[in-house]
Amino acid sequence: MKYAICTVPAAPVRKEPSHRTEMTNQLLFGETMHVLEQNDEWFKIRSTYDNYEGWLTYHLIEEVDESIATAPVRYVATSLINIITHTDQLINAPMGSVLAGYDEETRLLWNGLYKYHGTIQDVQKPSSPDLFDKTVHAWMNAPYLWGGKTLMGVDCSGFAQTVFKVMGITLHRDAYQQAEQGNPVENLALAKKGDLAFFHNEAGRITHVGIVLSPNEIIHSSGNVRVDKLDAQGITNREKGIRTHQLHSIRRHL
Repeated sequence: MKYAICTVPAAPVRKEPSHRTEMTNQLLFGETMHVLEQNDEWFKIRSTYDNYEGWLTYHLIEEVDESIATAPVRYVATSLINIITHTDQLINAPMGSVLAGYDEETRLLWNGLYKYHGTIQDVQKPSSPDLFDKTVHAWMNAPYLWGGKTLMGVDCSGFAQTVFKVMGITLHRDAYQQAEQGNPVENLALAKKGDLAFFHNEAGRITHVGIVLSPNEIIHSSGNVRVDKLDAQGITNREKGIRTHQLHSIRRHL
């Protein structure tokens, strides 16, 4: 198997070929991958979307042609939960799922066996002005989960990546990688809704990312997806009044 596609709502991708190792990422339904090697039931894969590598089991994927695996992403699911049917089965696909091979008339996907019934965005076309607000605020109170990218659990960079995916912008997987993309914003006073703000630890390493709502508000995944206060020093927890993150930089994509 050279290329594969995710056929479950969200496949856990692990650091090593063992269920006991940490989950570093998730692949969402329809996301494709290069298969790099096999170790019993485990496959080492590289995502074709962001080149992120890890291990998952064969139960979560199926082989797919190179033409499907390497095609640019065009249609993505936009509701937090979207229905896909497959013969007599139902799949609850999360926001950001890729609708590979989607046919606008039949709503069938790449192999003609999966049918999509949810909301959709053609990310190769300009998005509507209200799409960002609808997308970002739908995540409120989703719990934090290291490596997660769904409503049932999402980390800070997974949240940013999935929101921007719906907007037609491809972000890398981790916060420190995302901080190298886009255009720099000189200071917080110049920040606009949709900018990405990055935060560092005591060693100066970028460890967190959030999405700017205004020069004094940010939405981010920290414990849960929440809106907190933002200033030139960083993030302050709205309820507790405690400084939680130190501002490093701001980047613009939208």
